[in-house]
Amino acid sequence: MGYDEIYKLALERGFFSPSCEIYSDFQAGFWEYGPIGVSLRNNYVNLWRRELVRRDGMTEIDGTQIMSKNVFVASGHLGSFADPIVVCTQCGTTVRADRMISERVGGSLPEGLPTEEYDALIAKHDLKCTNCKGDYGKVRKFNMMFRVGIGPKDDDAYLRPETCQSIFVDAPRLFKTMRLKLPIGFAQFGKSFRNEIAPRQSLIRLREFYQAEIEVFFNPKTANNLAKFQEIKHVKLPIQKADGNFAEITAEEAANRKIVPNQLVAYYLAILIEFYAKTGIDIKKVRFRELNAEDRAFYALAAFDFEVQTSLGWMELVACNYRSDYDMGRHAKISNHDLTILDGEEKVIPHIFEISMGIDRSIYCVLEHSYAKENEREVLRIKPYLAPIMAGIFPLVSKEGLPEKAQQIFDSLKKEFAVFYDESGSIGRRYRRQDEIGTPVGVTVDFDTMKDNTVTVRDRDSMSQKRIKVEEIRSYLSSLLQIYSES
Repeated sequence: MGYDEIYKLALERGFFSPSCEIYSDFQAGFWEYGPIGVSLRNNYVNLWRRELVRRDGMTEIDGTQIMSKNVFVASGHLGSFADPIVVCTQCGTTVRADRMISERVGGSLPEGLPTEEYDALIAKHDLKCTNCKGDYGKVRKFNMMFRVGIGPKDDDAYLRPETCQSIFVDAPRLFKTMRLKLPIGFAQFGKSFRNEIAPRQSLIRLREFYQAEIEVFFNPKTANNLAKFQEIKHVKLPIQKADGNFAEITAEEAANRKIVPNQLVAYYLAILIEFYAKTGIDIKKVRFRELNAEDRAFYALAAFDFEVQTSLGWMELVACNYRSDYDMGRHAKISNHDLTILDGEEKVIPHIFEISMGIDRSIYCVLEHSYAKENEREVLRIKPYLAPIMAGIFPLVSKEGLPEKAQQIFDSLKKEFAVFYDESGSIGRRYRRQDEIGTPVGVTVDFDTMKDNTVTVRDRDSMSQKRIKVEEIRSYLSSLLQIYSES
């Protein structure tokens, strides 16, 4: 199913919606999660923590969203974090030049072309404004950082465009206070901000968005001597190489054949694909796309975008960058602090491998890959441990003590599970409403319940029903939440 169905469902059922939509001056690129969306997002992040952060013994921090100017001088964002834009000289419409050229001429353009080359392409193909047919002006670079002024002197600071920089600048203290040793992963979940030129398609391209980033610090001399590599060496990695060739090979083969830089990189690509298998995304529709030198970030020695096939095409969900020692070296130089780490008897500037996950895009893909329409029924086949609501509790009718009994069951479960009580409308309609938001189980209290203390439990996917005792509901729901029972 496509984007339009997911967008409609999201608006109608409380997943997400535009910010400030009641005002005429609301800005694109800002979206808010409703109650159902918050629950789904929280469950997704909990899965990320369980399957990546805790599995690998990582250290999680929570850095500030506003950071000082020199952080972004060191990171290169103030000098290089810019996209090419071009403005119509007649109507003033502003567009992103590289994307406009690609969409109208075909093909893709390498990132970071000089502005003169964009100008030449616009002239060569005689590209005009799509709104008024006017001429475009000269292409210029637009920095996407959000500046903020601090205090009465309006000191320069910036909203972070990525969550990782606080990990880099906090690293010396973290290694000291937590007594850490290389290799070690640092994790952070939170919001980032980018002044996108043309945000679009709800959660797909935002100006304020959630990231879950992992930065693995390691000594490059020992990156091919990873004991835990044995755990995942047989995991298959679908890799679209920069030369266009596709290979689905084991992590061990990828490391041995230098398709990825080393065992450490192969290990993290493998546990990433294992994570996404547990989200319910169809693993037959994913790939790691290797970026060539022109397309990858200036700090990256190697880069792989984890992409998922959707109705909108291939969508990047995770940027996997081998950042070398660029970050720690730059922050050491600009701050004039020693950022070396003791690895055994050797002082090293650690190399960093990054797994930068877009949470909002990932949630969109979970929704699209879970959505199905069966006759008149819309259903989200979300994994139970991701489902916004675990069970709907329904009295069959609103009389003869059934609502009171159903409310009693609801009250006994609500502290342990995300449950929802509903007595409005026919029982079939109530089932359908819960199917649409992915609720795995419907628990119905009927007249037999009053006689033998049993309830009907209905499975979302098969719509099959069975009776269980009221005292068994808790263990029944708990069994559905076990991730590894499905794996």
